[in-house]
Amino acid sequence: MTTTFKTITGIMILASALGLTACSSSGNTGNSAEATNAPVAEASASAQPAATASPSPAAAEQSAPPEATAAPDTAAGNGAAAEDSAARLKELLELAKQGKVPGVEYAAHSGMIDEVEAAWGEPDTKESAGKGMYSTYGAKHVVFGWNKGSKIFDVRSSAADLQQLTLKEIEQTLGKPDDTAVNGSDKIYIYQAGKEYQLKFIIPEATGTVDHISVFSEQDTFNNMAG
Repeated sequence: MTTTFKTITGIMILASALGLTACSSSGNTGNSAEATNAPVAEASASAQPAATASPSPAAAEQSAPPEATAAPDTAAGNGAAAEDSAARLKELLELAKQGKVPGVEYAAHSGMIDEVEAAWGEPDTKESAGKGMYSTYGAKHVVFGWNKGSKIFDVRSSAADLQQLTLKEIEQTLGKPDDTAVNGSDKIYIYQAGKEYQLKFIIPEATGTVDHISVFSEQDTFNNMAG
């Protein structure tokens, strides 16, 4: 009986030991699982994308503001216009020394109104003014003044490009006028063009720009052919 009791006691102790081992193993397994799960959750959280993603290069290029358009070079444009005006004024003075205006072959002092009428036909108007007669050809923007001997003493042009000129531009290129005159509200700026002719710029006070120019031969206002 003693032997049987010892055997039973040993079995109980062994069973108890096995139970403790199982509990310990179960606890360690739980801890291991908890320890293993923690880094996974943290890694998952850290792997989430930021709230605002950076745009792709293509999207960034599309959303970028367009490059500013370069402003026109107004200084260069103004400089070119000034050069054009200066060249035109120099040409006017050189032609005036021949008694001519641009685009017209008939000159003061040497031209005759009969030649003009033969080539251009009858003028739109023909009237007495000042020291002679004046024939107007409106379509050509030209007026001829002539004396009783039919010699031309005044050639006037109101071409559109001349009407853009200002007194400031005139004086910058030709200097101060040799003389000035006033006719009603028009101011006349007179430049001597050689010994024979005067180049006149007629500028109305209302506009400040040239209305017309005149190439004038004072000596031919008289009819030297008259007896």
